[in-house]
Formats: sequence, structure tokens, C-alpha cells
Amino acid sequence: MLSRSCLGLLNHQITTMNNYEQEDLNIVPELMTPFQKFQRQYSNVSVPSSPISRKRRMIIVSNQLPIRVVSSSSCDLKFEWDVDSIYFQLKDGISSDSELFYVGSLKSHIEIEPSQQEEVAKVLLEKFRCVPTFLPSETHNYFYHGFCKHYLWPLFHYMLPLSKSQGVRFNSSHWLSYKKANRIFADKVREVLNPDEDYVWVHDYHLMVLPTYLRKRFPKVKLGFFLHNTFPTSEIYRTIPVREEILRGLLNCDLIGFHTFDYARHFLSCCSRMLGLDYESKRGYIGVDYFGRNVTIKILPVGIHMGLLELVLSSSETAKRVKELKEEFEGKVLILGVDDLDLFKGIGLKFLALRNLLEGNEKLRGEVVLVQILNQARSSGKDIQDVKFEIEAIAKEVNDKYGDEQSGYRPIVCINGPVSTQEKAAYYAISECCIVNAVRDGMNLIPYEYTVCRQGSVELDKTLGVGNDEPKNSVIIVSEFIGCSPSLSGAVRVNPWNIDDVSEKMNSAIKMKDSEKQLRHKKNYKYISSHDVAYWAKSFDQDLERACREHYLKTYVGLGLDNFRIIALDPSFKKLCLDDIAPAYKDTKSRLILLDYDGTMMPQGSINKAPSLDVISLLNSLCSDPKNTVFIVSGRGRVCLSDWFSPCDKLGLSAEHGYFTRWSKDSPWTTLGLASDFDWKINVEKVMALYTEATDGSFIEEKESAMVWQHQEADPDFGLWQAKELLVHLESMLANDPVVVKRGQHIVEVKPQVS
Repeated sequence: MLSRSCLGLLNHQITTMNNYEQEDLNIVPELMTPFQKFQRQYSNVSVPSSPISRKRRMIIVSNQLPIRVVSSSSCDLKFEWDVDSIYFQLKDGISSDSELFYVGSLKSHIEIEPSQQEEVAKVLLEKFRCVPTFLPSETHNYFYHGFCKHYLWPLFHYMLPLSKSQGVRFNSSHWLSYKKANRIFADKVREVLNPDEDYVWVHDYHLMVLPTYLRKRFPKVKLGFFLHNTFPTSEIYRTIPVREEILRGLLNCDLIGFHTFDYARHFLSCCSRMLGLDYESKRGYIGVDYFGRNVTIKILPVGIHMGLLELVLSSSETAKRVKELKEEFEGKVLILGVDDLDLFKGIGLKFLALRNLLEGNEKLRGEVVLVQILNQARSSGKDIQDVKFEIEAIAKEVNDKYGDEQSGYRPIVCINGPVSTQEKAAYYAISECCIVNAVRDGMNLIPYEYTVCRQGSVELDKTLGVGNDEPKNSVIIVSEFIGCSPSLSGAVRVNPWNIDDVSEKMNSAIKMKDSEKQLRHKKNYKYISSHDVAYWAKSFDQDLERACREHYLKTYVGLGLDNFRIIALDPSFKKLCLDDIAPAYKDTKSRLILLDYDGTMMPQGSINKAPSLDVISLLNSLCSDPKNTVFIVSGRGRVCLSDWFSPCDKLGLSAEHGYFTRWSKDSPWTTLGLASDFDWKINVEKVMALYTEATDGSFIEEKESAMVWQHQEADPDFGLWQAKELLVHLESMLANDPVVVKRGQHIVEVKPQVS
């Protein structure tokens, strides 16, 4: 019986296949892939046609389109869906009444001549609803290989370019190409976007500033972003010279998705430390207030496409290959590794752990085999060559020392990719253990695929001689530094840098009782099968819709030039217009002008807080008009304000938020008339002094009517923790005093209670 996701995959493929794809059905059966056989068997399945109507649309934007070329002739290009692409698979989770469009580039090895681009774009739009972005060669090279793969990728994986030999440093030309590429992607989105109705879902670190271009053009666009990569700690991220621009790009979305809480926490910490933004959790959702918009943070790891794997596992060819591999490794305990040829996959550390295992366990020599499938590297460079050289050297050392030429035994078997999904599934099915030893990885779905393949199928059970109802088993050894680790409660977690520990975990996996293997497998399979790619996409789609519900309840205003930003305001807000203000000002006979000081008349970050001569001159000019009554309203003390504004004879001052008021320089100060007993200040100062001593960067501001603990210059997180603790401490101590204890922005203040 085929799963719903499997049938959905088939139906979508049949409806989008072009005439030339029908030629595949004439292939000799023995040479057909599982999907081609499945397609032939169900080629008469009809796809219900939907009535003509304006459907809800979702535009998927990714660096690469889920499309592959199937023709060999450059003059007659033919395309088909890349069913292995997660961007294609996520359609199963999008509501059936939605229409999907895709924006992205064709894979880098596909070169389309400029003369063909218009025709190719037409075919892709009409047949696949895909809008290709044809980047200029130099722009693509600087954008993808320069900024993305050689700068951002290592840095997001915690590798800083401390020297030229340790990575690529920031290059402004590469950054400009990154922005140019993102702008081209945004322009292509605009070609198919209905900004009032459509949803846009942007994917991964290649396109982190694209949301800014869309939000600037369409303030109410419904925009989501999912990062398929890691997000580093603020200590790493803050080294990026354009860090704020990237953060603001992401914050121009309505919903931002991460695989794990750690990645989300790091992002929120960066927003707090570098942009001064606060975040809070309401009813299970984390939100960041960004210029009047609430940006929702979502935490949900991506899953695999169960239907596609079920399709492969149900194939007789897969069963045949499983049988061959079972015979080839008869009597051996197989440990499997499947990794990209990449600096961060920890392949060399894995090989060293196997060496230690064989060194300390003589009985396992000749019995344990580590099969390492090496997928092709996604980029090129010296670092890839160094990793390849290291892997080959360690494998040769282990094989030379513990291998047996006579029997043909090799402890490490390396298989260079590309390797088909069918071939990988066969290796998964016969392996007792799968080890993913990456030192840093965004998600990594290898353990998911392994678990599903170990669950097997009717065909595989027959081949392996296992009863259909017999409990399945599997063991996953997974690095604690990868995104899938928190999701797999049945996995054995390791620190990949601790080679001895990894070796011990390998040994325990080999000797583990079947009952424990079955329990671990059951826990993992239950999660993986229920949290597949469709579940992930559906959850994101629903949360994006929820995050955009209030779009039409707000008014949007664009401000700034270089630091352009969209401000979301209440619909009742009316922007002041000079054409309206000037006549009203002239016609009014009596005017009261109230001016804030810090942050209004003086920049917030200014070291010298005293007003400039220009400010004094401007105030005197306003005060000289007999129709004007001008007041400075500030939280500062009256002594300070009196000194600063002594040149302004007619200026009114309101100090300490109105506790003291003076109408002009010659008039006396009046008080609010509250209780004049300030004995409580003695104990408050003692408590605040303790927190000041313990919190670097904080200080006490003593006023005549209040005591204020300031922590604006302290570490944002630590200052916030200390402020919360101080608030509780003071409220408890002053419960019977006629005062109010309150928290403000970077302050804790104690002042007399207003009756």
C-alpha cells in the first residue's frame, strides 16, 4: 500500500512531465529506475482538475530551483522536477488550495546561453511555474563561491579566518555581489508577486538580505524565511563587518525559522546585543518587536520525504542490491557513514576513533567494517583538498595496520560519490550502526534516512530473512553539535572531538543488546515518521499565515536613506505634514511647546550631554515669541538643568519627570507636593550599591526625589537578569514604604508614590 505522500509525489510528477518525458516509459524494464517503473505502472492515474479560480499562492525562493536537465543536447534543453530537492518535497505540506511558484537559479553546472535564456524562462514558467534567475558569471562566482561558501559558510560553522591560510576574510566586492544577487532574486519575485495576497517563503543563508528589498518595495508583503544552516553565537557573528545589515534583512520577514532552539537563541542574542532589540514569549511563540512589527521566531527541524524513501525501499532492485551487499559483507558488523566531502563533517576524527577501537579490541579486527560514502563536495578549494588528503592518509594507515590482504578484509571502505539514493538505501538497510560525527552541521538528515531504511519494507524483510511483524532495530551515533541531535531521543550522542569517547560508543553499539537497539529504533522512528518534510512545511505555512494576520490593521511608513526601514503604525496614526503644521502654527495665538531632552534634543549616545550653542540659540529664538510657552521636560535633576540652560531666561524646566517645575529662570522651583520623607533612600542606595559592584557597566543615579539604577552600559543579558533580581529585592524590602519600584528601559527606579 502506497502512502499518501508517495501518491502525491507521483501525481505531481505526472501532471508536470513534458511530452519528451513519455520516452522514458519505453525503456527496457531491466534498465528502469524504481520511479520510472512506478510511473509506468500508474501512468493512467488521473489528476483531478480544479475549477478556475484565484488560488492562494506561495512563492518559494531558494538559491537553486528544484529542477534538473535531462537532455544531453544544448540546443534542445529538457527539464524535469528534482524530486530529491527539499524545495520540491515541501509542496506536500502546503495546503491543497495553494498554487506554488518557484524562484531561483538553475544548478551551477547548467550553463544557459544568453540567447536561450528567454526561451528557457518561458518553458520553466509555463511547464513548472519556475522563474529562473540568470546571474552574470562573475556575480555568481563572487556571490556563491566567494561570499557564501568561502566566507559565510565557515564562519557560521565557527571557523574564523584568523589568517589567510585559515580561510577567506571579508571582501567588500564579494559582499556587493551578494547584495546584487539578492536584488536580482527580489526582482524576479516581483515579476510573479501579487503583494496583497501572495505569501513568499525565502530559504537559507544565500538570500538573507533579499527580504529587505521586498519589504522596501511592498511594505505589507507576507514574508517568511527559514535558515537551513547553523546560526553562530554572537561572539562569532559579531565579527562580520556587515552584521547589522544581515540581521535587519532577516528582521524584515514576518516569520523566521530555525532548526533548533540554540540557533534561534543565538540569533535573538545578536538582535539584543547589536541592535538593542527585546524579545518575549507569548502563548508559546517568541516575538521580536521591530519598528512596530512583531517578527515571530519559529523552531522546528526539517524532516525527510517518507514517500520517496518508501518508493525506493519497495523496489525489487533495492532488494537485489541489499542481497548482494549482505553476501559481500557476510559475517561482518557494518558501521556506516554518509557525509559530504567537507571540512566540518569530522570524517578524519571518525576514522581515528575506529583505529582506537581496533587497537583496543583485538577480537573486532576482521569483524568490524566502517563503510564511508563520500558525497561530492559542494565547493572547491584548498580546504577540500586538505580534507581529502587527510581522509585518504588515515584510511590507508588503518587498512595497512589492521587489514588482511589474504582475506580481502579492509576496516575502512571509502566509496566516492555521487551515490544513488537506491544504493545508499541498500547500505542503510544492512548496517548495524550509523555514525554522524560532524563537528558542526546545520541539520543533517542522514540519521533520519538510516532509521527509515532500517524499518524496511515487505521486499527488504524477505531479502533479509526478517519477519514482517518482527521488531526492527538500529543504532545511531550522532554528534551533539548537529541540528538533528536534539530530535533523536534514541540516539547515542558523542563529542566528536573526544576520539576515545567516540571509540567507546562504537564498541557499545556493536555489543548492544537487541532489546535496547529495538527500543532506541522505536523512539527514533516514531518521531521521524510523524515529523516528515510535509509536517515541517505545513507547520511553517500555518505559522506564516498567523504571523501575517494583522498586516492590514496597520499603516506602514518608510523612513531613512542608507538605513531605510519600514515603520508599522496604528491605522489612526497621522503623519505630521509641514504644509499643515506651518499655517496652524502661524494662526495660533497661544502655543505650549514641550520638548524632551535626551534622545530628542541631544543624541542618545552623546558623551557630552550639555546642550550645544546651536540648541541654546534655537531655544532662545522660540522663547522670544510672546505667543510661545516652551518647556524642557526631562528625567534629569533640577541642578543639572538649571546650569545647562542658564542662558535661556524665558525657558521653562520640568525636572525629574515633573517632580520639580520652574516657569522661567527668575521664577522659583515648585514641587509636586508629595511626601517629603526620603529616609528610604539610605537603604535603597545600599542595595543598589551591591548590584552596581556585581554588575560591570552599571551605576547609580541619585536624584532629589528618586534613586535610579542604570545598566545601559552593562552586558545586555546580565544587566537584564540583575535588573529583574534588583526589582524583586527592592519590592520586598520597601513593601511598607510609600514608594513605587518600577523597571524602565535599562533602569530600575524607586520614587515617591503618587496618592
